[in-house]
Amino acid sequence: MKNILLLGATGSIGKSVLSVINENQSKLNLFGISLNNNLNTANKIIDDFNPSFIHIEDKDTFDNQKESKEIIHLNGDEELKDLINHQDVDIIISAISGFAGLKATHLAASSGKKILLANKESIVAGGDLILPLAKESNSEIIPIDSEHNAIFQCLSGEKGIDDVKRVTITASGGPFINKKLLDLKNVKKSDALNHPNWKMGSKISIDSATLVNKCLELIEAKYLFDLDEKYFDLVVHPQSIIHSIVTYVDGSSICQLSKPDMRIPIAHALSNENRLSIDFDSIDFTNLELSFQEFPSDRMGIQDIAREVCNIGGSLGTIFNAANEIAVENFLNEQINFNEIYEVIYRTFDKNNMSNDLSLESINEVDMLTRIEAQKVVKSIA
Repeated sequence: MKNILLLGATGSIGKSVLSVINENQSKLNLFGISLNNNLNTANKIIDDFNPSFIHIEDKDTFDNQKESKEIIHLNGDEELKDLINHQDVDIIISAISGFAGLKATHLAASSGKKILLANKESIVAGGDLILPLAKESNSEIIPIDSEHNAIFQCLSGEKGIDDVKRVTITASGGPFINKKLLDLKNVKKSDALNHPNWKMGSKISIDSATLVNKCLELIEAKYLFDLDEKYFDLVVHPQSIIHSIVTYVDGSSICQLSKPDMRIPIAHALSNENRLSIDFDSIDFTNLELSFQEFPSDRMGIQDIAREVCNIGGSLGTIFNAANEIAVENFLNEQINFNEIYEVIYRTFDKNNMSNDLSLESINEVDMLTRIEAQKVVKSIA
């Protein structure tokens, strides 16, 4: 039996994790959860899984929740650190959305435990800090987003990355596939959130629609697999069946296929010697049609930024991520149109104040200053 600590339990990834645990209760136990302020969902999780600990990030929510004799309620950074380092925790799942997950991922990286990572933003912003810390602490990081888990599986059993020639990361293209950027100015928020293949939270759904998500994944892949950005290709694959492809120097290409279902990479990452069993929708190979397209030329600017982040590092990942989060937030709040998401990112990134200070405090400061600058850009165009 493995004890699971689920950070970000009330989000879309958390829901998928809970589904896998529910189907494998003889092997997995939900030991603890963390959340920000969604107590309604948290209380249902408590009723269904009976965890021993709950950490509530928001102080007002913590102060106003009802105590329970059956579960220990925690709040604050020190109590989160103690929970992450609890001797009974076997696996930590980092599923907090956005930059907000950096703190918890940083704490997990120093724990010496197995970490299942869904929070790509913590690697984009703090990869130069978190990866060395995890190595020093003997923490094993296994990605559970579909693309990076696919790369992880394709590399399994190989001697190392020296034999890798190319890595192809696929993008669905989102709801606006085959549309020119100039035609997207007046798209509705509901259209941008309507992903054709995946059921996800609002922020990542918009990132998929803009293709920024794939650019963040490029940066994450560079750090997780210790490969230069020149090894990675980003291609559009509308069916979302092939999640990544690894091509080796002998001409062999290995890919991972599955229906678009986040439970599949999560189940793989939670497995030990044998894979966990889940109820899944099988691929009908007799009627399978697969197609691929180049990354849209009118959105190559964001891919160029991602590759610059990969090559230079420092605080550039924090700046890119913060600019995007502010842009997406304002689009969801209907303060800017869809195309202006890119304008906020480009203009904010161009004004970046590069720093090579990789402390957690410095990353947080750069994030704060970038958000202020991005909000100024929003006001200038809103």
